[in-house]
Amino acid sequence: MDNGSAAVSAAGTCYYSLLGIRRDSSAAEIRTAYRKLALKWHPDRWTREPAAAAGEAKRRFQCIQEAYSVLADNGKRAIYDAGIFDPFDDHDQDFTEFMEEMLSMMDSVKTEKKRYIRRTPEDI
Repeated sequence: MDNGSAAVSAAGTCYYSLLGIRRDSSAAEIRTAYRKLALKWHPDRWTREPAAAAGEAKRRFQCIQEAYSVLADNGKRAIYDAGIFDPFDDHDQDFTEFMEEMLSMMDSVKTEKKRYIRRTPEDI
């Protein structure tokens, strides 16, 4: 899996690798990977196991949920991919909205530049 320079989660793991997906995965692929892992590591499935195993299942399940909550939200995902996502900062919704708007504007500028590139007969 090519995870490029993706940011690292609070647990020190790349969200993409945690879910076992590529950086260019679609929303459906993210959801499928999340559901598969959530079923495997759900704490209720580990209640009959020793306390250490149940604790590890709970920890993994929480990490999986954290990764999904970021990657399933396009704004948070863009900020995460840019390397400036802070999982400990829940009170920064305004900054998230600002960054979403900036990234959107940057994408539209790239699109406009492509439309206005001057072509010569030799290019065609």
